[in-house]
Amino acid sequence: MGDTVERPAYTAAHIDDIPFEPGESPGTEWKPVRRFFGIGSFGTNVARATVAGDILTHDHDEAEAGHEELFLIVSGHAVYRVNGEEIDAPAGTFLYVADPAVVRGAVAREAGTTMFVVGAERGCVFTPSAWDTEPVPS
Repeated sequence: MGDTVERPAYTAAHIDDIPFEPGESPGTEWKPVRRFFGIGSFGTNVARATVAGDILTHDHDEAEAGHEELFLIVSGHAVYRVNGEEIDAPAGTFLYVADPAVVRGAVAREAGTTMFVVGAERGCVFTPSAWDTEPVPS
């Protein structure tokens, strides 16, 4: 059973071309990358802070969805929060959370901080979360 939607061989877009929704903090841009590109095999999003202190992703776990997640601070500087521990995260810092029950989050230390996130359930066919099926904002 394959994907019956005809897709181009590739699609390129600049981060500013992807529309955003309000993020965790007022002013934080949350970009639904998976929905924008129509990705069906994994979840992925971007959060970009407009001011220092913006929440890039709230403290949460993925126990219900069973997702492992990989975070990358693409630009700027943030702090990851993992089970109450803070991890300094300048641009280029990855955080991989294998255990879906682990609580994780991230806060920008400076304006313009951009975080890229990829997640899915290990060894399973990906199914988007209910919140991740809305139309892309225009």
